[in-house]
Amino acid sequence: MSPDVSSDHARGMAPLDDRVDHVRGGAAGRVIVEYGDYECPYSRRAFRYIERVEAQLGDGVRFAFRHFPLTEIHPHALAASRAAEAAALQDRFWEMHALLFHRQQALEEADLRGYAAQLELDVERFDADRASAGVLERVRRDAESGLASGEVRGTPTLFIDGVVYRGAYDTATLLQEVTDS
Repeated sequence: MSPDVSSDHARGMAPLDDRVDHVRGGAAGRVIVEYGDYECPYSRRAFRYIERVEAQLGDGVRFAFRHFPLTEIHPHALAASRAAEAAALQDRFWEMHALLFHRQQALEEADLRGYAAQLELDVERFDADRASAGVLERVRRDAESGLASGEVRGTPTLFIDGVVYRGAYDTATLLQEVTDS
C-alpha cells in the first residue's frame, strides 16, 4: 500500500466494525485503534506497550489493529499483513499478529510459512488465502481507511475512542490517557 491511495471517504477514523475489524477486550472499555506495520520498529514498540496496557486494564480497554503497510520503506510489510489476514481466516489472527511483531526481523516467505505451521494452521490453505484477492482487499480496506481519516501518515498511528492520539505511547502514558476520562 502506498500513502498515495485516494479515497472519497469523509475525514475521521472509520468506526469499528466487529464483523471485520480485529478487536479484543471488553465492549465497554476505552478503545485504542492502531494503524500499524509489522516491519516498523515503532509499531513493534507500540505493540509491546499496548499489550502491557491490556494486561493491566483487562476489559477496561478494547484494542483494534488495522494494517498500514509502508511498502516503500518496508519490503516485507504487505506480505506480513497478508499472512496475518490469512491466519485470521483460520481464527488465529492475534497469534500471528504477536508472532510477526516478535519475529520482525524474519518476515521472508519461508518464515511466514513456518509461523503458519507453528500455529498449526492448514499451511496449504494459508498460502492460498495469502495470495487471494480477498485478503489483499482486506489489507487495502484498512490502509484506505487510515488515509481517508486524514490523520494516518505513518506508523504507528493511534486513535483513542475515535480521536487521533499524538502523544507518547509508552505504557505509563497510555495508561494515564485511557484511564483519565
